[in-house]
Amino acid sequence: MAGIDNEQAFDVLILGSGAAGLTLALRLAQDGYSVAVFSKAALAEGSTLYAQGGISAVLDAGDSVDSHVQDTLAAGAGLCDEAAVRFTVEHGREAIEWLISRGVPFTPAEDDTGYAYHLTREGGHSHRRIIHAADATGRAVETTLESLARHTRGISLFEHHMAVDLITERHLGHPAPGRVLGAYVLDIKADSVRRFAASTVALATGGANLAYLYSSNPHSASGDGIAMAWRAGCRVANMEFMQFHPTCLFHPQARSFLISEAVRGEGGQLKLPNGRRFMPDYHALAELAPRDVVARAIDAEMKRHGLEHVLLDVTHLDPDFVRSHFPAIHARCAELGLDMTRQPLPVVPAAHYTCGGVMTDLAGHTDLTGLYAIGETAFTGLHGANRMASNSLLECVVFAKAAADDIRRQGHPPPPQSRLPEWDESRVTDSDEEVVVAHNWEELRRFMWDYVGIVRTTKRLERALRRIELLEMEIHEYYGSFRVTPDLIELRNLVKVAELIVRCAFERRESRGLHYVLDYPGLQDTARNTILEPARLGDSLPLSAQG
Repeated sequence: MAGIDNEQAFDVLILGSGAAGLTLALRLAQDGYSVAVFSKAALAEGSTLYAQGGISAVLDAGDSVDSHVQDTLAAGAGLCDEAAVRFTVEHGREAIEWLISRGVPFTPAEDDTGYAYHLTREGGHSHRRIIHAADATGRAVETTLESLARHTRGISLFEHHMAVDLITERHLGHPAPGRVLGAYVLDIKADSVRRFAASTVALATGGANLAYLYSSNPHSASGDGIAMAWRAGCRVANMEFMQFHPTCLFHPQARSFLISEAVRGEGGQLKLPNGRRFMPDYHALAELAPRDVVARAIDAEMKRHGLEHVLLDVTHLDPDFVRSHFPAIHARCAELGLDMTRQPLPVVPAAHYTCGGVMTDLAGHTDLTGLYAIGETAFTGLHGANRMASNSLLECVVFAKAAADDIRRQGHPPPPQSRLPEWDESRVTDSDEEVVVAHNWEELRRFMWDYVGIVRTTKRLERALRRIELLEMEIHEYYGSFRVTPDLIELRNLVKVAELIVRCAFERRESRGLHYVLDYPGLQDTARNTILEPARLGDSLPLSAQG
């Protein structure tokens, strides 16, 4: 509450508790840093927990770094930063060995003729290089790291704590943000905003896929880190490239349940209700084409035939193979009355991964001194115009180590010299119209799905931007008048990332990778990143705690 001194200080604040955040915390704690990790819900609840397929890395003797690099560049449609791709791939085996040494139970090989663990293949990959823990790799990684974090000295865990905004030198009256000093964080259970001070803050808050009506992500993927970094003065890039996973189960009781890429990697076929397979009409790799190709093909067939969904068929595969390789998917489908060994599964595309984000270098630095961004929150140049399957968890672990190494090189930072301004609630009241937040949330996600989805037009983007501008004014007024709630914080962040997505989409006058616009179906001669700067767009950076 206002007027109560509740400031706490740490060496490093980590906002987010997925693979990236927990890897960074564990690596720093071993060197004596005091680390605070914040999670909006329970510690393990986030996108990492629900990642199914696996982690790509060069592990087999028949594979090579160059091959993985070239596959990633091809999937990225000419927009990947080759240095970032090579850096990630070259550190892939080291990342996997670190996870194995921490106890992640990857699935062992079925024979002793090659690598010790089973490797599968997914879309865009020319080799079997996906190491996995059955079909629940994210859960295996997240729960292993969570257990370690709970028992590691130097790590303080703040569950049910939601970051509201970063605190920078601008909050102390400086003319520019300068460096990061900490963060305002809502203690959800206590219903109060607390101040946490640190000279180093890492954003590991995941993507912004909840901006869309249909998403494979959990409720936490509301673009918080991207929006906070933007408000603090950081550039963002390539927000137009939102990846839609081709195969989300179409079922009223499981609207965000993914059917892993690995199902197609092991022979699953996409079909129309009449049984005709359609992916060979769209790409030489058929079901193993990059995700953007597969998602657009499904979208086109659904629109052409007026379908609510298409079918993913594995009934031609051995039932024991399906059950043993995809136990979690098989079990969940069975709970819903679907036997995937006997009947094709109804699937639709859903918003899945944010390929753009806060601009960083290869150490995770952002434009703001002391602020890092890692994982899906960050734009490193790895993914280009389309993320290749199973490169995401790899990026989390590789760049968390890179950030940890860089933080160590800086030495233990001195604490902020001045006490942070208290959170000011003197001019706000409790909301008596929570329905406004719910309605705005639904409206935003609906028109983003309709106007800024898999296939776009300039006219649709114009409609979306007009609605975003109206919503932003309404939300800004609401935010300045009422005490913050989790839903209001997320809505404020979502409308900002929605604006960034649309503005990036406007600036790209071509169809490349995940951005497909009917007005500009061809490619421009030169591949360029779409970079937005807060100052150039005239965004006002918040001067007061309430913003």
